[in-house]
Amino acid sequence: MTPRALITGISGQDGSYLAELLLEKGYEVHGVVRASTDRRFDLLEEISDRIQLHGADLLDEGSLHDVIRRAEPDEVYNLGAMSSVSQSWRLAIATAEYTAVGVTRLLEAIREIRPDACFYQASSSEMFGRARERPQTERTPFYPRSPYGVAKAYGHFITVNYRESYGLKACSGILFNHESPRRGREFVTRRISRGAAAIKLGLADELTLGNLDVRRDWGFAKEYVEAMWLMLQQEEPEDYVIGTGVSRSVRDLVRVAFECLDLDHEEYVRVDPDLARPADIEEVVADPSKAREELGWEARVSFEELIRLMVEADLEELRSEAGARS
Repeated sequence: MTPRALITGISGQDGSYLAELLLEKGYEVHGVVRASTDRRFDLLEEISDRIQLHGADLLDEGSLHDVIRRAEPDEVYNLGAMSSVSQSWRLAIATAEYTAVGVTRLLEAIREIRPDACFYQASSSEMFGRARERPQTERTPFYPRSPYGVAKAYGHFITVNYRESYGLKACSGILFNHESPRRGREFVTRRISRGAAAIKLGLADELTLGNLDVRRDWGFAKEYVEAMWLMLQQEEPEDYVIGTGVSRSVRDLVRVAFECLDLDHEEYVRVDPDLARPADIEEVVADPSKAREELGWEARVSFEELIRLMVEADLEELRSEAGARS
């Protein structure tokens, strides 16, 4: 019997990679989108004829019940959220509704309609915030430093609560920063890769950034969705930290991106303190040993390879855009 999966946030970076992975594994893939189903979703173009999209909203409990009834999923992956940490201060209430309470609405729909389905919650390293220890494991206490991190902590604990209270096969992946050429342009990694490519092509003179000294554990998103799937194949639902185990600074990321293009970043990068977040995290770094030992998962693409992938993709995209305008 063909397994069925439902993905919220299917049109984003992680959702599109996960949909492709599940199709390769023989799944019937359903996705939740907030807009009408005839809208164009660029990241899904190549697989649009192989997936089924449903209009629903994490703010609308009734629509979630409807989509669970229609899709009858064996696995549900909740990747939908207000995903920008930097914008979560400006959109704090919306972040709480989508990223926190939205998880409860979805869990309620699963509990009432499809209680045997496996559930994956996209938790985040932002929950660790001002981390009490380094590296961070599944047992490290949370100390979130943004509305986004706080909302993700709620989503994480409500998933634990439904697992322990109702026996749902629910787990969370505490994913550290994961990037790709599909990353949204508002994220700092993509701003850097695209900014460096624009400078190389003579389309920009400089790149303005905030704090260059914060350190993150960056990996390749396409690999991280494999960990999501592996979690739902385990006999008992558990939570897992997913990361590379190595932290790099934003300054390192900038240097590597510009070196890919034979440019000296110090000639082009300007720091604007006003771009720094109200309360930032100095460093987070994963201890993914549980995932390695129990899931057989570990990151394979290096930091340098990841940044090169992103820079080369942006270089090609900008060249195409410039050619289309000329």
